[in-house]
Amino acid sequence: MRRVPRWALVPSGTAPVVLAAGWTTAAALEGPAYDAVRQTISVLAAYGAAGFWVMTGALFAVGLCYLGTAWALRPAAPAGRVALAAGGLAAMVVALVPAPTSGGSLRHGSVAATGFAFLALWPLLAAVRGGRRAPWALRPVPSLLATVSMGAGALWYVVATDGAGPAGVAERLVTTLQSLWPLIVVVSCLWHQRRPTGPPATPGP
Repeated sequence: MRRVPRWALVPSGTAPVVLAAGWTTAAALEGPAYDAVRQTISVLAAYGAAGFWVMTGALFAVGLCYLGTAWALRPAAPAGRVALAAGGLAAMVVALVPAPTSGGSLRHGSVAATGFAFLALWPLLAAVRGGRRAPWALRPVPSLLATVSMGAGALWYVVATDGAGPAGVAERLVTTLQSLWPLIVVVSCLWHQRRPTGPPATPGP
């Protein structure tokens, strides 16, 4: 199995930190008028928002992190790496086509939905066979559970946006899961590489 370089910890570990720091800082700049429970991250990155450049820069940086992680995850199935990279590109495009201050945006919503889909599917698409020979986070069952969890979170977000539900909480939960899973996979691969790959050598006479 191909090895994951140690530098993969940099992009995979940076993504969740930058994402959380971005929405926290942007919300602080927006002030008490912003409701993090009911309002989405897109509101922070909308044209005219006080934290527009902070949130836009964070989304763009997270997209770059996903691209770097996809490049480094050599043991993962190619389809999963492509899906993770596509999710990263979608995050960068979302940053470049922000929603308006009031009302929705078909372009923004379509790109965001596409990114959600790719980032939810990539764990399952990245799974490999091989039992104990494969890193834990790339085995079929954990990968399926990750995809199901992200899909359930995305469904909750869709339901929450239709009315006065906690759309902000739902979106932050989904994006946090999606940003943490690449790091979990990288750590799993690096830990797996430290294990002996074969039986111990027989001592000589």
